[in-house]
Amino acid sequence: MSLKGKTLFITGASRGIGLAIAVRAARDGANIAVIAKTASPHPKLPGTIYTAAEEIEAAGGKALPLVVDVRDAEAIESAVAATVDCFGGIDICVNNASAIGLTRTMETDPKHYDLMHQINVRGTFLVSRACIPYLRRAENPHVVALSPPLNLHPQWLGAHVAYTSSKFSMSMLMVGMAEEFRNDGIAFNGLWPRTTIATSAVRFALGGDEGMRHSRLPAIMADAAYALFCRPAHTNTGNLYLDEEVLKEEGMQDFDAYLVDPTVEPAFDLFVDATNPPV
Repeated sequence: MSLKGKTLFITGASRGIGLAIAVRAARDGANIAVIAKTASPHPKLPGTIYTAAEEIEAAGGKALPLVVDVRDAEAIESAVAATVDCFGGIDICVNNASAIGLTRTMETDPKHYDLMHQINVRGTFLVSRACIPYLRRAENPHVVALSPPLNLHPQWLGAHVAYTSSKFSMSMLMVGMAEEFRNDGIAFNGLWPRTTIATSAVRFALGGDEGMRHSRLPAIMADAAYALFCRPAHTNTGNLYLDEEVLKEEGMQDFDAYLVDPTVEPAFDLFVDATNPPV
């Protein structure tokens, strides 16, 4: 399959994995609604919705940059309406926007707890909900959340329960909506990296420059997401995938091309351990 002419609504698309997914789809000639808060350059983070739109169009796609805070239900509805007005519909929804905070209970202030749950959980729910009426009309509709397999080993809950519960809630939304909308033929799946991915989140929350060296490029997540989008929605729903699992199912065995530094081994990402082993 090709994503030529398909319309993707991607949150957090101004940088990192969201942008990589957008650019991969754009290479087929897809339309991308670039949904993010960053309209002007950030002092620490790369990219804006406008620089992302330029990359998407340079790759062969069409872009609609929209400033949206996914905590704002009215802004989401307006962005969905603008996307439909511009491109005629929505075929794929990607819930990539996320807030991270790897703090223990007593170090997690209420404001940051709320931020993670409002962006990660509420945002995923509201964005998916707003897109569903248009996904029902699409030929092969998919919703993907950047959320992990449900690894309930106590270490992951004990280490940073506020963040972990928000990411697991995203996964539960995908599994629950997959069942709720099964008869509508809309696929809902989670996708998570087996290893850390070289993004700002890794640089600032998971190890700095050394953490980046032990990571893979965002392209591996983009290629895995692309593979999911090309699968039949009515038979491929309700799954919580690792990126390697998807690509191995597509016949890929060698992942060295995705390494940031080929001289070091990539590190496992959060929620990936002996109870959720490499595939």
